Amino acid sequence: MPINKRESMVFTIIMCAFMVFFMTLYNTARIHGISANLLANAWLGFPLAYAIAIIADWFLVAPIAKKLALKIVGYDAPIWKKMIAIPTCMVCGMVLIMSLFGAIMGVGFSSQTLIVWLYNIPANFVVALPLQLLIAGPVVRFVFRKAFPEGVIAR
Repeated sequence: MPINKRESMVFTIIMCAFMVFFMTLYNTARIHGISANLLANAWLGFPLAYAIAIIADWFLVAPIAKKLALKIVGYDAPIWKKMIAIPTCMVCGMVLIMSLFGAIMGVGFSSQTLIVWLYNIPANFVVALPLQLLIAGPVVRFVFRKAFPEGVIAR
């Protein structure tokens, strides 16, 4: 887990890239099917989705999710409880925002946007939560601490 603001920013950049890429891959496959062009199509959608996700994460979702999660489990809760509560709250907020982004990218601002958004939310949540808790969280924490041992990124 990051221990200061700079570590938090680096961790967010890595985690967001991981989650956005795999969720973009998933949604591209869900909408267009699995094909030889799947990776290329997902990669084309990645940069804009990543930019939106970083902004939403850093300025909107993370501050709210962290406060909510710590209110639920308590500020003095064991680290493992925080490592479940915070990402779970983060996934809830990010799924809402990024599912709306996906709906707008898919159908634009039309009469179908709300329906597509509401359809995307559960479809994304059932993949994003286990991806975050079981794969992305452990992998990114491991990579982050290997690349940046505690104290390497100064305050």
